[in-house]
Amino acid sequence: MKIILKKEVEKLGEVGDILTVKDGYARNYLIPKGLAVRATEGMLKAIETEKKQKAFKIERERKAARELAESLERLLLNVKVKAGEEGRLYGTVTTQMIADGLKAKGFEVDRKQITIDPPIKQVGKHEVTIKLYSDVVAKLNLEVEAEAE
Repeated sequence: MKIILKKEVEKLGEVGDILTVKDGYARNYLIPKGLAVRATEGMLKAIETEKKQKAFKIERERKAARELAESLERLLLNVKVKAGEEGRLYGTVTTQMIADGLKAKGFEVDRKQITIDPPIKQVGKHEVTIKLYSDVVAKLNLEVEAEAE
């Protein structure tokens, strides 16, 4: 029997996979548990349409992430923090500080997307990585300045 998986089944396939399985396995296990549906002409067309829409949406999101990455890479973000003598910071620059600085400049970036490696503990120019999409990464130029006391 031909079936379409509605949920991922271990050792069988992913969501949307079209498989041929034994009739009893499909009738007695997969279909009653809601893991699969019988592959009819209409269902196959619906799955194809859904896959195309999903691919279009992913490409649109990826394109938007690339455009945002280009904008971020041209930007120089200034962050003011308290610093002691010789430019050493009293703490480190946090991802929240960077996210707030970007928000003030009009960029919506979640702090969880920002990676600071190694931690910034010195005044000066640094580079921060921002993962915008699974395969889109931006390098943000960051200038850390001592806050006027």
